[in-house]
Amino acid sequence: MVTEMAAGQPHPGLRQLVSRYLGYAQDDVPLGLHRGLPSRHVTLIISLAEPIRLVGMPRPGEPPADLMAPVGGMQLSPALIRQDRFQRGVHVELDPLAVRSLFGIPAAELSEHVVDLADLSPRLERLPERLAEAGCWERRFGLLDEFLLAEAAEAEYSPEVGWAWRRLRAAAGRIRVGTLAGEVGWSRRHFTERFRRELGLSPKQAARVLRFERAGALLRQGHGDLAGLATDCGYYDQAHLTNEWRALAGCPPGVWIAEELPFLQDAPLPEDPR
Repeated sequence: MVTEMAAGQPHPGLRQLVSRYLGYAQDDVPLGLHRGLPSRHVTLIISLAEPIRLVGMPRPGEPPADLMAPVGGMQLSPALIRQDRFQRGVHVELDPLAVRSLFGIPAAELSEHVVDLADLSPRLERLPERLAEAGCWERRFGLLDEFLLAEAAEAEYSPEVGWAWRRLRAAAGRIRVGTLAGEVGWSRRHFTERFRRELGLSPKQAARVLRFERAGALLRQGHGDLAGLATDCGYYDQAHLTNEWRALAGCPPGVWIAEELPFLQDAPLPEDPR
């Protein structure tokens, strides 16, 4: 398999909204089905080739879809993608709290859903075409800056929820919900409701995703000791890790390692400059 990868940082005016841009071009892809795993981000994937074929949605019962620019909210199960032998595109990692600013809705409205970018903002309908016409990754990342800066607007959300989300993220999910609620001065019930209303997941669910994401990043970096990795990521033991992977990835970690890890680029743990 021939793979070309490029990473880009967003414009400073977008740093609170977008974590990074990842460009990819892959030829002779051997893996027919890819699992789009839960993560801390609302994910935008823009195809520069054929539409992305989503054959399994995070929410059961939702029909498959072929989309040029799918946007996926935070989720507790994988999105299943049927892969073409050749694929090219850009992966954009959005902070869930940025969804209000870019699309005028809370991230909760996208939770467990995958929607077309054009349905969120008709002004972005031509973005896939413009990116495909650009001649290099640097120009594509510049176009993303232009389009997203034009969309970005002032948006208000609870500062307590924002603080708690950053705190939970920095701890990679290894902090108790009751502790977070106490630190913002709310009851656990009120805190959970306000958090879910904004992000679409409860704090406990978000913590599960963050621990899972850290485990996946460490596996990509070659950490093969599952028992040690389970302890490092905040699981009770290896069995707890395995059960969480079955729930969030749709398979145990050993299956994911065998089926998908050989075809993934090494990925550093997500940085959190905020």
